[in-house]
Formats: sequence, structure tokens, C-alpha cells
Amino acid sequence: MKKLGSITVVCGSMYAGKSEELIRLARRALYAKKKVQVFKPSIDKRFDEEMVVSHVGAKHHAVPVVTVADLAEAIDDDTEVVCIEEAQFFDNSIVDLAVSLADSGVEVVLAGLDQDFRRQPFGPMPTLLAVADEVVKLRAICIKCGQPASHTYRTIEGKPAHKNDPVILIGATETYEARCRNCYELGGAPKKRRKPTAS
Repeated sequence: MKKLGSITVVCGSMYAGKSEELIRLARRALYAKKKVQVFKPSIDKRFDEEMVVSHVGAKHHAVPVVTVADLAEAIDDDTEVVCIEEAQFFDNSIVDLAVSLADSGVEVVLAGLDQDFRRQPFGPMPTLLAVADEVVKLRAICIKCGQPASHTYRTIEGKPAHKNDPVILIGATETYEARCRNCYELGGAPKKRRKPTAS
């Protein structure tokens, strides 16, 4: 019988543990004596150019690639598990690659932000979530109040980023915070609560 492939998407806000989960799944596959390859976009140089590094310090070697075509070219024929970090930074062709790999019997794990700092769907992530066999959505802890956080808050010179600022800005704690729905801000405008309408 043909080996069954799969697509697992690990998503959530910054500091939710996405990289840590991707590393855990990669190590789990290695323990099972499967051939694993881990990839990351070359623009992510926050901690190490050739490592996936979680915010708590867990590390795993990764191959940096510029494009999806480069990624596809770098996958060995006998690889059984392909893990892709920061999937939101790739273009939509990452979806076709993931589906093609899974259809050929490869286990594909993709980790990434499902929303950008504006709380909008990020890059190819919505489509990846739609085609996934399994979705793991993680939540962080709000830096302001300690409640569960699903949103990524960006600051520029200590002030909330504006919705017209560039979507992609590589950074960590100096730029981004995890925020809950109540503490999230955008562009410095005070959050307005909607009044319930009578039915």
C-alpha cells in the first residue's frame, strides 16, 4: 500500500510556541528513524542563519531557502518528513508544493503566523489551513494582562504600528508583543467597543 502523506499546519501569534512545536515534531520523526529535512526562509536571520530557534532557545538545523522553487529543489528523494518554518513568508506556490509532497507520501509540517500585525490573514497561510489534514493553533500569553493571546502587536519607536506600515518586518521582542483581544492596538487609535444592536 502507498505510504500516506499528510499536511500539518502549526499556527498562532508571535511567542505562541510555533517554532518549538515544529522542532518537537521534527525530533519526534527523527526518533522514529525517519529522514527529516527542515527548511526556513533565508530572510529570517533573527537568531541563526541555519537554525530554527524558538524564543525559549530550542534549536534545530534548517536549510535557508529564498524561493519555493529552491525549497523544492533541495528536498531529497528519500525524505519522509519535510518541516517548513515561517511559512507565511513564502508565496502561494508553497501550497501546491505541500499538497504535491503529501500526495506522494511525504509528511509535511508548516509553521507560521496565521495573522499579520493588522490581524489580517498572512500570505499563503489561509489556504494552507484549508488544505491541511491537521491544524494546531497555539496561543501565547498577553504581555500586558496575562490572558491568552491570539494577536501579534507591533511597535515602531514605542508606538503601535499603523495599518499602512509594511507587513513584513523581521524582529522579536524589540518589535513585537503577544496581545489578547482586549489589549491589542493598531495605529494608536483607541479601541472602540461596539454597542449591541437590538433585534
